[in-house]
Amino acid sequence: MSKGHPLGATGLAQCTELITQLRGEAGQRQVPGVKVALQHNIGMGSAGFVTVFKT
Repeated sequence: MSKGHPLGATGLAQCTELITQLRGEAGQRQVPGVKVALQHNIGMGSAGFVTVFKT
């Protein structure tokens, strides 16, 4: 769900969710056995980034 600026608030919210998943703290949203998470975000024009998190 959008949180505002694509590379700002939304990107940080995605990163927060992935860290929550990797820590096993996501409750009903939890993905069983998650060890790696990938976050991809594209903003206006050519702005974008990919982040990989690993436990």
